[in-house]
Amino acid sequence: MLLGSRRPWPPLESEFMFAPTPSNGRPMLRPTELLVASFCVVLFAAACQPAPEVVPYDLVIAGGTVVDGSGAPGVRADVAIRGDRIVRIDPAGIAGDDAVKVLDAEGHVVAPGFIDNHAHIQTRIHEYPLAENFLWQGITTILASLHSGDQPWPLDEYAASLDVAPNVGFFAGHTWTRRQVLGTENRAPTADELAEMRSLVEQSMEQGAIGLSTGLLYVPANYAETEEVIELAKVAARHGGIYVSHMRDEGRGLIDAVAEVIRIAREADIPAQIQHHKAMGPGQFGWSERTLAMIDSARATGLDVTHDLYPYTAGSTGSTVLFPPWALAGGIDSLRARVDDPETRARLEEGMRDRIREEWAGDDLSRIQFRQLYSDPRYDGKTMADLARDRGMPNTVDTGVQLGIELQLAGGFSAIYHVMDEADVQRIMKHPLAMFQTDGDPVGYGEGFPHPRSYGAFPRVLARYVRELKVLTLEDAIRRMTSMPAQQIGQSERGFLREGMLADVVVFDPETIQDLATYIDPHRYSVGMRHVLVNGVPVIENRSLTGEKPGRVLKGPARLR
Repeated sequence: MLLGSRRPWPPLESEFMFAPTPSNGRPMLRPTELLVASFCVVLFAAACQPAPEVVPYDLVIAGGTVVDGSGAPGVRADVAIRGDRIVRIDPAGIAGDDAVKVLDAEGHVVAPGFIDNHAHIQTRIHEYPLAENFLWQGITTILASLHSGDQPWPLDEYAASLDVAPNVGFFAGHTWTRRQVLGTENRAPTADELAEMRSLVEQSMEQGAIGLSTGLLYVPANYAETEEVIELAKVAARHGGIYVSHMRDEGRGLIDAVAEVIRIAREADIPAQIQHHKAMGPGQFGWSERTLAMIDSARATGLDVTHDLYPYTAGSTGSTVLFPPWALAGGIDSLRARVDDPETRARLEEGMRDRIREEWAGDDLSRIQFRQLYSDPRYDGKTMADLARDRGMPNTVDTGVQLGIELQLAGGFSAIYHVMDEADVQRIMKHPLAMFQTDGDPVGYGEGFPHPRSYGAFPRVLARYVRELKVLTLEDAIRRMTSMPAQQIGQSERGFLREGMLADVVVFDPETIQDLATYIDPHRYSVGMRHVLVNGVPVIENRSLTGEKPGRVLKGPARLR
């Protein structure tokens, strides 16, 4: 039969049967019959081969003590991960052959990834996509509650562009929103302007913001009346958001500032969170007893009020805090005009003298340590007292006033302010509703002069306040770093080490974990982390960065609507 010719199907019997027997007496197959027979042999052989073995897990973390984030005691167990999920936790152990990869955790704690309640990553995380100074702390999720910073806009476009190692979450920023409408003007918005501000917050929430964030200590946010914030918080609340705040005052006005947060929570019907809770200035040491009692009282009335802190007795911010807010309205040119007017300058100096003495330095300018002195970087890491000495000026509040004005007009500075008391830090930390944050910056190793919290906040809790001082138990500290903040922002699939949860996991040595960054030598990575996983992917493996960037953007709502 010719190739391609038409024939009936099934084939004629003669085409399947053997050809005439040749001289050797054996039947001979036609070429087409030989092809069919060979194909059958291949099928038969394949059918007889065992199926390839399917390995059930991508990764097993073996031999560690699982501290699951609930506050319960740790249990020795192996943890299996498939894809981005925890699929098995077995105290009896899991065979190594059941996984593509096994990570050794013998002698280590296996815990949910840590959640940083506040860091300054909102417009810069793309510049530091591996976020090493955070990963080495065990931080797998960073929340960009904006406070006084700018907000990416459009928020959803910036979020979609990210290719980073940690998970990140964003807030609608009150300061950014106010600047878009009022600039730095010191006045209340008109009805139309407030409507425009509401619209911006609404758009941010629709684009995935977790809530509304305020930095009421800073210009221009501190020009806002409480009623303005309440109206914007109502917008966030309608979208299931929460309200987080750098309060209006953490010094002499601390009590009123806490009361303002509680009022906003009540009138906007929104969960509220005080960020980096502190009592600042020697005259306010011990006031945390009163502020914690206020939080407890608010919760007793049914309000959802929480707080967080970083584990240091020094804060960090810019030079503008040394000035009364009215002096900064309108920007640097307006400040220069006020300084040049003798009567206004006298009023300005009196206001600065009061703020420096009572809140930011006491009577010792060495409490103000420059991080970045923009007009003279030689003093980065040194103190205002050092600068005064080199100028032949006394270490006094009046010197601080004169240097503050001069340096602000020359570009300002950022500084570390040593203004808190250890007893307040520990009292706030022990409160059952306290969580943790770094208040840190994304930094390149050796760049600038950061506060040590950027490198060490979470390991410092585990080293100093758990292992050494026993202020918290290990299990409770981990709960405050994991499940508490996850629940606060509505991330029900994170924060616990449980089957079915997303696999954000840290493995660390509880005996050696340690912050190494100091106020004098801040560029020191923390030690003790062995493995860190984000969404099931190792970003630190056997104490080495992998370069992987599996982070995701976490979106609101923080509460069910």
